[in-house]
Amino acid sequence: MVDAGSNTVRLVVTDAADGVPLPVHTAKWKLRLSEQVGPDGHFGERATEELVNALRRAAEIAARWGAPEPLAFATAVVRNAPDRAAVLRAVAEKAGVRLRVLPGEVEAELTFLGVRRWMGWRAGPLAVFDIGGGSLEVAFGRGRMPEFAVSLPLGANRLTNEFLGDGEVPSEKELLALRRTVRHQLRDASARIRWEHPHTVVATSRTFQQLARLCGAAPGRDGPFAERTLDRGELRRAIARLAALPVAERAGLPGISAPRARQSLAGAIVGHTAMKLSGVKTVLICPWALREGILLRYLEDGADWWADVGLGPDPEQRRLDGLDGVVLRRLPPDPAAPVLGH
Repeated sequence: MVDAGSNTVRLVVTDAADGVPLPVHTAKWKLRLSEQVGPDGHFGERATEELVNALRRAAEIAARWGAPEPLAFATAVVRNAPDRAAVLRAVAEKAGVRLRVLPGEVEAELTFLGVRRWMGWRAGPLAVFDIGGGSLEVAFGRGRMPEFAVSLPLGANRLTNEFLGDGEVPSEKELLALRRTVRHQLRDASARIRWEHPHTVVATSRTFQQLARLCGAAPGRDGPFAERTLDRGELRRAIARLAALPVAERAGLPGISAPRARQSLAGAIVGHTAMKLSGVKTVLICPWALREGILLRYLEDGADWWADVGLGPDPEQRRLDGLDGVVLRRLPPDPAAPVLGH
């Protein structure tokens, strides 16, 4: 599987022979696409070329491991690009990868599926928050798939570019404008979560993981099975710490990586506002999210489901995106590579 996100392109090769996606090899390329695209979201030649090169390399590595054609998907940074058609065509022609662009609501549904499977049925009625670079996904459900799923334009990087762009200590006026926008966008979704009274509320994504670590959760070296929580009061205090520091100094705080230091404040404000408006005091941090949800749905519902999901495969969308007639360059498998269960 290949995930083209706002900050990183990540390849995960999994052994799924027993129906559980267990990673056996990972690779990532820190492209920071959201910082390379233009103010209007256009990719342009440079960002497109870097994405193509990363996806080509990912496909080559996957082939060496004996994996089939990667399930490749892109999130908001590609989905919202005005020149998305040119980006998808370049990826198909030059990298030999069919990159699917998932609608935000589908991302929310699949993230919920991954979280549900990790948490198990003991979680009961479940609410999920997922902060990405370009969007925030919110979902609630009682079963395998959510009854309510929404994607909001509240990604940490998107808001940073719009409200906190210079990297210095933000002004009270900038923070006020950011908070007002976040509250407005979250009003309806948070009211639904409050009304549903979920038994368990889970947060996922790298942004939430780093914020939890900043607020005292176990470090990554303790492994994925260490229970991690994020308290709303602790997050409020973390916002004050982040807001008092320029970007260069935030990376010195526990859990805050240098590539995500710039967007950490906006991510914290989104997370805290979502929790407060939804009436949630504590969230559990889950290591499974969108990638695992896609793999689980693919394993359970088959290749036909993947052929129909996303914007790319639809015949009319393929025509609009200029992908009709594009023949993918297939990479030969390495006969010496291990063969994994699919």
